[in-house]
Amino acid sequence: MSIHRYALLPYLVLSCTALSAQGEPLLFDATFSGWRILVADRGEVDVDEQEYFVWEDSLLHVYPTATAGSRQPFAALTTDSSYSAYRLHLEYKWGEKRFAPRDASVRDAGVLFHVYETDVFWPSGLECQIQEGDTRDAWLIGARATSPIHGDARNFSPSGQPEVRTGERYTKFARSFSWEQEGWNSIDLEVSGDSASFYVNGHLVNALSQALRPGTGSDWAPLTEGFISLQAEGAELYYRNVRISLLE
Repeated sequence: MSIHRYALLPYLVLSCTALSAQGEPLLFDATFSGWRILVADRGEVDVDEQEYFVWEDSLLHVYPTATAGSRQPFAALTTDSSYSAYRLHLEYKWGEKRFAPRDASVRDAGVLFHVYETDVFWPSGLECQIQEGDTRDAWLIGARATSPIHGDARNFSPSGQPEVRTGERYTKFARSFSWEQEGWNSIDLEVSGDSASFYVNGHLVNALSQALRPGTGSDWAPLTEGFISLQAEGAELYYRNVRISLLE
């Protein structure tokens, strides 16, 4: 891994913040055109057969009709198209309700990207976690990647030492600091092939490079593109302004 790659990351916050409101709408109406809905233990379902993702007044409302404390399945709203190099912007806000099996846990959701396998749940790929107090942890789901790590705190630092992580199924790199605030928060992902930078409310908080997926036998293959998914993970929340800018 090149250290120079990470030396440039702090400067990306300027371009990411300036461009966060631009780009083409990726999610824009109740038909969920260009998206499909995956539900744990059920697979793909039609829009009219579910109430986990509902479009309301230009907002995506997650679990809007579910009773607080009831058991609800996890679900993923997933693009039909695969993407490799782009800026993804979205905003989220927590609702009030929580649902079993996470009704006693912190609210949780996430943005999956470079999703390459959708017949398992959660789908395999990379994740920018959305969670109370932990927004912008980087999860690797059936994947391997490198990130610069601070020696003592063991979390992301642009000047840290590169570390490679993988796991049998799930492993993560912790964010540098939680910039989450009450109400609406913005998430911006700068993705370029096998690398990605994570921003919350305009602050760089995590980054991945040299992303890999299982290849043939014991080999690993570059993970440079995939689908994008928005998670429903047992907490009411709202998404809005989901926009994408494709990069060359």
